[in-house]
Amino acid sequence: MANYFNILDTLKGHLDNDPFITTVTEGDIFQVDLGKQTLFPLAHIMVNTATFEGNVLRFNITLMVMDIADISKNEPSTIFLGNNNEQEILNTTLSVLNRAYEVLRRGDLYSDNFQVDGNPNCEPFTERFENYLAGWAMTFDVLVGNTMTIC
Repeated sequence: MANYFNILDTLKGHLDNDPFITTVTEGDIFQVDLGKQTLFPLAHIMVNTATFEGNVLRFNITLMVMDIADISKNEPSTIFLGNNNEQEILNTTLSVLNRAYEVLRRGDLYSDNFQVDGNPNCEPFTERFENYLAGWAMTFDVLVGNTMTIC
C-alpha cells in the first residue's frame, strides 16, 4: 500500500513544476529551515490525519505556500499598501494553492483512485515564523482507494 507516498509524490511533482515555487518540503513545519538558507517561495506539505473509511482512505492535508516579505526603508506612500509586498505575496500564494487544488479536483492530477473531497479551507498568515513570512495555508481532504487486502 503506497497511498501515502502517492499523495506526497503527486503534490510534490505538481509544486516542483509551479513557476512560483522554488522549494517544496514535507512534514513538521517547525523542522523546516525557514532561516536564510531556505530558497523562497516555499511550498510545504503536511499530512494531518488518515482515516479508514471502508474501501477508501481519507487524508486530511494542509498545504502551505509562503514567501519572505520585503520591507522598504522608504516611508509608506499609503496606509492601505504599507511599505512591504505582503499583498502581492498573499495574492500570488493564494493563486498557487487555487491552481494546485483545481488540478487535483478536475485537472491532470485527478483520477478514479485519487480525488479531493469537499471544499478547501484557506487561511492567510503573516509573521507566523521567525522571519517575516506571508502566505496561505490550505487544508483539504483527499480520498484514495484502500488497496489493503484482508488476507
